Amino acid sequence: MRITSIHVYRHELPVLGGTFRLASAALSSLDTSIVQLVTEAGLVGYGEVCPLGAVYQPQHARGARAALQEIAPGLIGQNPLQHEQIRAVMDRALNGGGYAKAAVNMACWDILGKATGLRVCDLLGGPFQEPVPAYYSIDVMSPEQAVERAREKVAEGFRRLQLKVGGRTLEEDVASIRKVAEVLEPGIDLVVDANRGWTCRETVLVSLRCRDLPLVFEQPCNSYEEIQGLKGRIVHPVFLDEAADSLMAVLRSMADRVADGLSLKCTRVGGLSAMRTIRDVCRSSALPMTCDDSWGGDIVAAACVHIGSTVEPRLFEGTWIAAPYIQDHYDPVNGPRIRNGSIAIPQGPGLGLEPDVTQWGAPAMSFG
Repeated sequence: MRITSIHVYRHELPVLGGTFRLASAALSSLDTSIVQLVTEAGLVGYGEVCPLGAVYQPQHARGARAALQEIAPGLIGQNPLQHEQIRAVMDRALNGGGYAKAAVNMACWDILGKATGLRVCDLLGGPFQEPVPAYYSIDVMSPEQAVERAREKVAEGFRRLQLKVGGRTLEEDVASIRKVAEVLEPGIDLVVDANRGWTCRETVLVSLRCRDLPLVFEQPCNSYEEIQGLKGRIVHPVFLDEAADSLMAVLRSMADRVADGLSLKCTRVGGLSAMRTIRDVCRSSALPMTCDDSWGGDIVAAACVHIGSTVEPRLFEGTWIAAPYIQDHYDPVNGPRIRNGSIAIPQGPGLGLEPDVTQWGAPAMSFG
């Protein structure tokens, strides 16, 4: 089997309600890139990469498409079932750009599933859970609004809530944390995510002011070294998010005993193949993890659900998808949806999607 053509689509994903706020940005629409791999056998695979704006991390949407422009020509004529050969071809064409390469890797897994008649989760080892537990992210808003949103999401069945903080006074952050924590019943986890928005000093102060609350901090400070410097100074567990950007970063965090868990983004670490490796490493160290991405439509969501289902429940912290924050589905029938706090795994082969490509318009780039 050979790749005969590649099409890259640019698509806008407006945010429902107008704006999604985090410590570093307020976003009203997300720019996603969709990769379509077409083979001589008639099988078509889909991948997607959707960075969270241009300041969340070094990755950004136009950078993804520029990287794909470098990568795609060399993939024409390659066998998409040979994932390691595809990786090597991409690495020879471009140094870095793992987030763009992840979209190609995702599409190759989709084709492998369609060629074998198997779901991606079955190819990755088989699901432990069907449906897959989801969690909800409350973006930066007033303490009163955050409490109402928390109550609403608990009623919808979510057992893990992530509360965005940062980009405002510590007093407002602490007020939001305490008010939300007060309305959560036992068994519902609260994760406080500053998205690199606090200094070490601020993180220590918030931890001390909330020392009576059972919660987790997610990537409170900008750099790995800053988070490493929190050891012994705060009373809450810390999950790495933005600093967990590769297998080597994960291994380093384990060796340094910096992370109590990992919030992993599929495209950030390089795709489903990399996520599978990190999953197995986490299992060997009993390190909890989520399986998410920064944003994106049905394709990214399906990939996260498939890999998330293969994580042992004792180590699985849930999957976040952008579906509650965006309007439309690429596949109106099979597109992943959250019901009662969980996400059903698409049942078709590969990623299990049949996207309506007409909604993306003409390709931004085509090769082959």
